[in-house]
Amino acid sequence: MQQTVIELLIARLKEIGITDVFGVPGDFAFALNDAIDNDPDMRWIGCTNELNAAYAADGYARIKGRAALCTTYGVGELSALCGVAGSYTEHLPVFHLVGMPSISTQQSRRIVHHTLGDGLFDAFSTMTKPVVCASAILTAENAACQIERCIEAAIARNRPVYMALPQDQADKPLPGQYVCAPEAPVSNPPVLAAAIEAIVEKITAAGSTVVLAGYLIARLGLRSAAHELLTRTGLPYATMFMDKTALDETHPSYIGLYDGRIMNPEVRDFVEGCDCVLNLGAQWSDFNTGAFTAHIDPSRMIAVMQHEVRVGHAVFAHVEMRDVLAGLARVLPHKPASGPRAKGLGQPKGAPGDPITPDYLYPRWEQFLRPGDVVMAETGTVSMGLGFALMPQGAEFFNQTLWGAIGWATPASFGAALAAPERRTLLFTGEGSHQMTAQELGQFGMHGLKPIVFCLNNDGYLIERLLCKNPLSSYNDLAPWNYAQLPAAFGLTDWYCAKVTTNAELEQALAKAETCGTGAYIEVVMDRMAASPLAQKLGESIKTLYASAK
Repeated sequence: MQQTVIELLIARLKEIGITDVFGVPGDFAFALNDAIDNDPDMRWIGCTNELNAAYAADGYARIKGRAALCTTYGVGELSALCGVAGSYTEHLPVFHLVGMPSISTQQSRRIVHHTLGDGLFDAFSTMTKPVVCASAILTAENAACQIERCIEAAIARNRPVYMALPQDQADKPLPGQYVCAPEAPVSNPPVLAAAIEAIVEKITAAGSTVVLAGYLIARLGLRSAAHELLTRTGLPYATMFMDKTALDETHPSYIGLYDGRIMNPEVRDFVEGCDCVLNLGAQWSDFNTGAFTAHIDPSRMIAVMQHEVRVGHAVFAHVEMRDVLAGLARVLPHKPASGPRAKGLGQPKGAPGDPITPDYLYPRWEQFLRPGDVVMAETGTVSMGLGFALMPQGAEFFNQTLWGAIGWATPASFGAALAAPERRTLLFTGEGSHQMTAQELGQFGMHGLKPIVFCLNNDGYLIERLLCKNPLSSYNDLAPWNYAQLPAAFGLTDWYCAKVTTNAELEQALAKAETCGTGAYIEVVMDRMAASPLAQKLGESIKTLYASAK
């Protein structure tokens, strides 16, 4: 029998390692839903809404390298769009599968549900195009080619793709074998050689060189290659906020987090004082540069990105990062330099009976971390407090630094925990973000996952209070929830739950969370304006954060 469109799609997803699909079912997507649910090698991961499903796929892709999301037409896909956009900014290949009305319905321009009532059916796929690197509406005639094109684009560019399947096309047989086989991008050999030569010449001539280890190292699966380069050269390296744990923070060459002029002056002085900065996939964004206070002369910068290299003002296109790292490891000289030693947050400050403050909380959380932990830190003050904690060996720190959608971390931590159930997952979220997606807590229980959740309750949107003109503006206030009771409401009746307001209560809760054998949920109450040093200094840096580019 000839293979059908849906059979080919599912088979190809499995061949590239996709076995879990996050989503919400819908009648236009039943063909996709049934194919996934009925395949013994696939697993349907139902979520409470499409946005949460997209966030969960994002978290899963950070661990596994790629993920899949399935929604229905119109209402479902648009609900997921914000999450897909976040994956796009973070270079995460998420395969967005959308079930849509049949071709016959579209051609007759019938007015059906989940549409705008205008008889047109291309509006939503058009809306999606800015946040995917490839898209296709699959038919029996084009599926063999378009599926390959989208898969190749997602893997080569590390971005989401969109594949819509009309109802009446899923079970149609394919007319023949694959009709196209897109090739993955490869380095142009002469350009690659010239780029490596230019990098070696610049580093050799420099009196001192430092590496900025960027998030692309992890996204592209190049940690081993980057580690080999650092081992052979002995070069010191720092990371920026978005890039935290791109490489292990216990490595002897790690000097700490570089955040422009906002934090870590000893790291700033060393990085900005080096003759040459080798940027391996780091992005020059607002929060990554300490509100644009990072000052490195472009003529001293070497930037190795996914598909190009910049050496000073010279650009070398069509070269792949993996090839550049491998080439540099072979030819760069051993050139160690003595940089500052990476430091953590120090000891917690405060007496047992004192109210919890940032000076106690964040150093104590740092001490609570264990090797191999998966740390999901929500956008806002909670991630800013943890950003300068020193991660144990093998621990990974994830934050949505660039897109910055509040609510991301709760579903993303579910996706990450599902991707690595053998590791300990810790979710650190503020209560404002948590209110947006808290219902996804119930999914942990459905899949037997046991995370440790910390919900920081400071009575409103603290990061907004620090950035806006009037901290007491009513738009920063929130409805008061009983956060520690949420797990029970979502069916997690065996979880350990606690609400803590003092340092002693926090200590008791941490000890219980480590030994309870179930999931744990700890609501941490702090003063309304109690913020970490980074959050405070960011609030003081509004002039550079929102300044016009020069």
